[in-house]
Amino acid sequence: MLFSLIIPVFNRPDEVDELLESLSQQDFNENFEVVIVEDGSTLRCDDVVQKYAEKLHLTYYFKENSGPGSSRNYGMNIAKGDYFIIFDSDCIIPKSYLTEVAKALKENYVDCFGGPDAALDSFSDIQKAINFAMTSFLTTGGIRGGSEKIDKFQPRSFNMGLSRKAFDASNGFGNIHPGEDPDLSIRLWNLGFETKLFPKAFVYHKRRIDWEKFTVQVNKFGKARPILNSWYPKYNKLTFFFPSVFIIGLFLSVLLYILSQKFDYLLQMYFVYFLAILLISSIQNKSIKIGFLSLKAVWNQFYGYGTGFIESFLKIIVLKQKPEKAFPELFFKK
Repeated sequence: MLFSLIIPVFNRPDEVDELLESLSQQDFNENFEVVIVEDGSTLRCDDVVQKYAEKLHLTYYFKENSGPGSSRNYGMNIAKGDYFIIFDSDCIIPKSYLTEVAKALKENYVDCFGGPDAALDSFSDIQKAINFAMTSFLTTGGIRGGSEKIDKFQPRSFNMGLSRKAFDASNGFGNIHPGEDPDLSIRLWNLGFETKLFPKAFVYHKRRIDWEKFTVQVNKFGKARPILNSWYPKYNKLTFFFPSVFIIGLFLSVLLYILSQKFDYLLQMYFVYFLAILLISSIQNKSIKIGFLSLKAVWNQFYGYGTGFIESFLKIIVLKQKPEKAFPELFFKK
């Protein structure tokens, strides 16, 4: 089995340098190829790619900007392998990654897998706090962090494997972004393919976002979910509503406190929840500072996603607006 690693890039040569350096240190004893797809960047990474030409089996392609999903499809169409592994450019890959993937596929083959993400000690405190918010069992149920607690795992494209057979049958990613990952997973399920979490196939996800960008990102996640629910109502879940219910409940409990001057049970529950966030993040990251930063990360996560979900739910589900017209920023032109 030949692995083809597909990496879309947009204006991130420094990230590509770190990523390729980590790939050059893989302990995998079989050949693999790396396909870099430059998605219309003005700050190109071709010089960085050339730096690793003798260390890795590399190919580099430049194309007009059309979004990450289209760029991944472009790379998979060109790649020579029979199994694709997709990374975001802001990932650093542990040296045993490909060995773990090969082992997992040999033991229990699946046409599409996803792996969790983690943070390196060298990451900034904000990156570690955001990583906690995105992976903790207290926020996402631990799914992104490596705990499989749902009946069908939806791989995320920062760390995803896809067989050529599944790619050919599904035509790969659609033009929605974000939301292209669950969209592909659901289409694969409908085609009879299985998806699975490989807990040991984790990557270090060096998110390049500040607080404002993080909030905008999760807000888009929230907007995308009702669109997916309208496309695939069979896979709608009550848990998708949780962030919206969370922020509405918090605002209501604060309002009731202001009106009654009583610290009611609901507000106490929120206090206990955020205290748990502070304590667990501080212990996990061995830093009280990151614990407090995690409070902000979790709030930004819930507020951004929750408000985006509410807006999208009203426009898409209630008012029956077309997704491309309601949220053109979520769609790349085909």
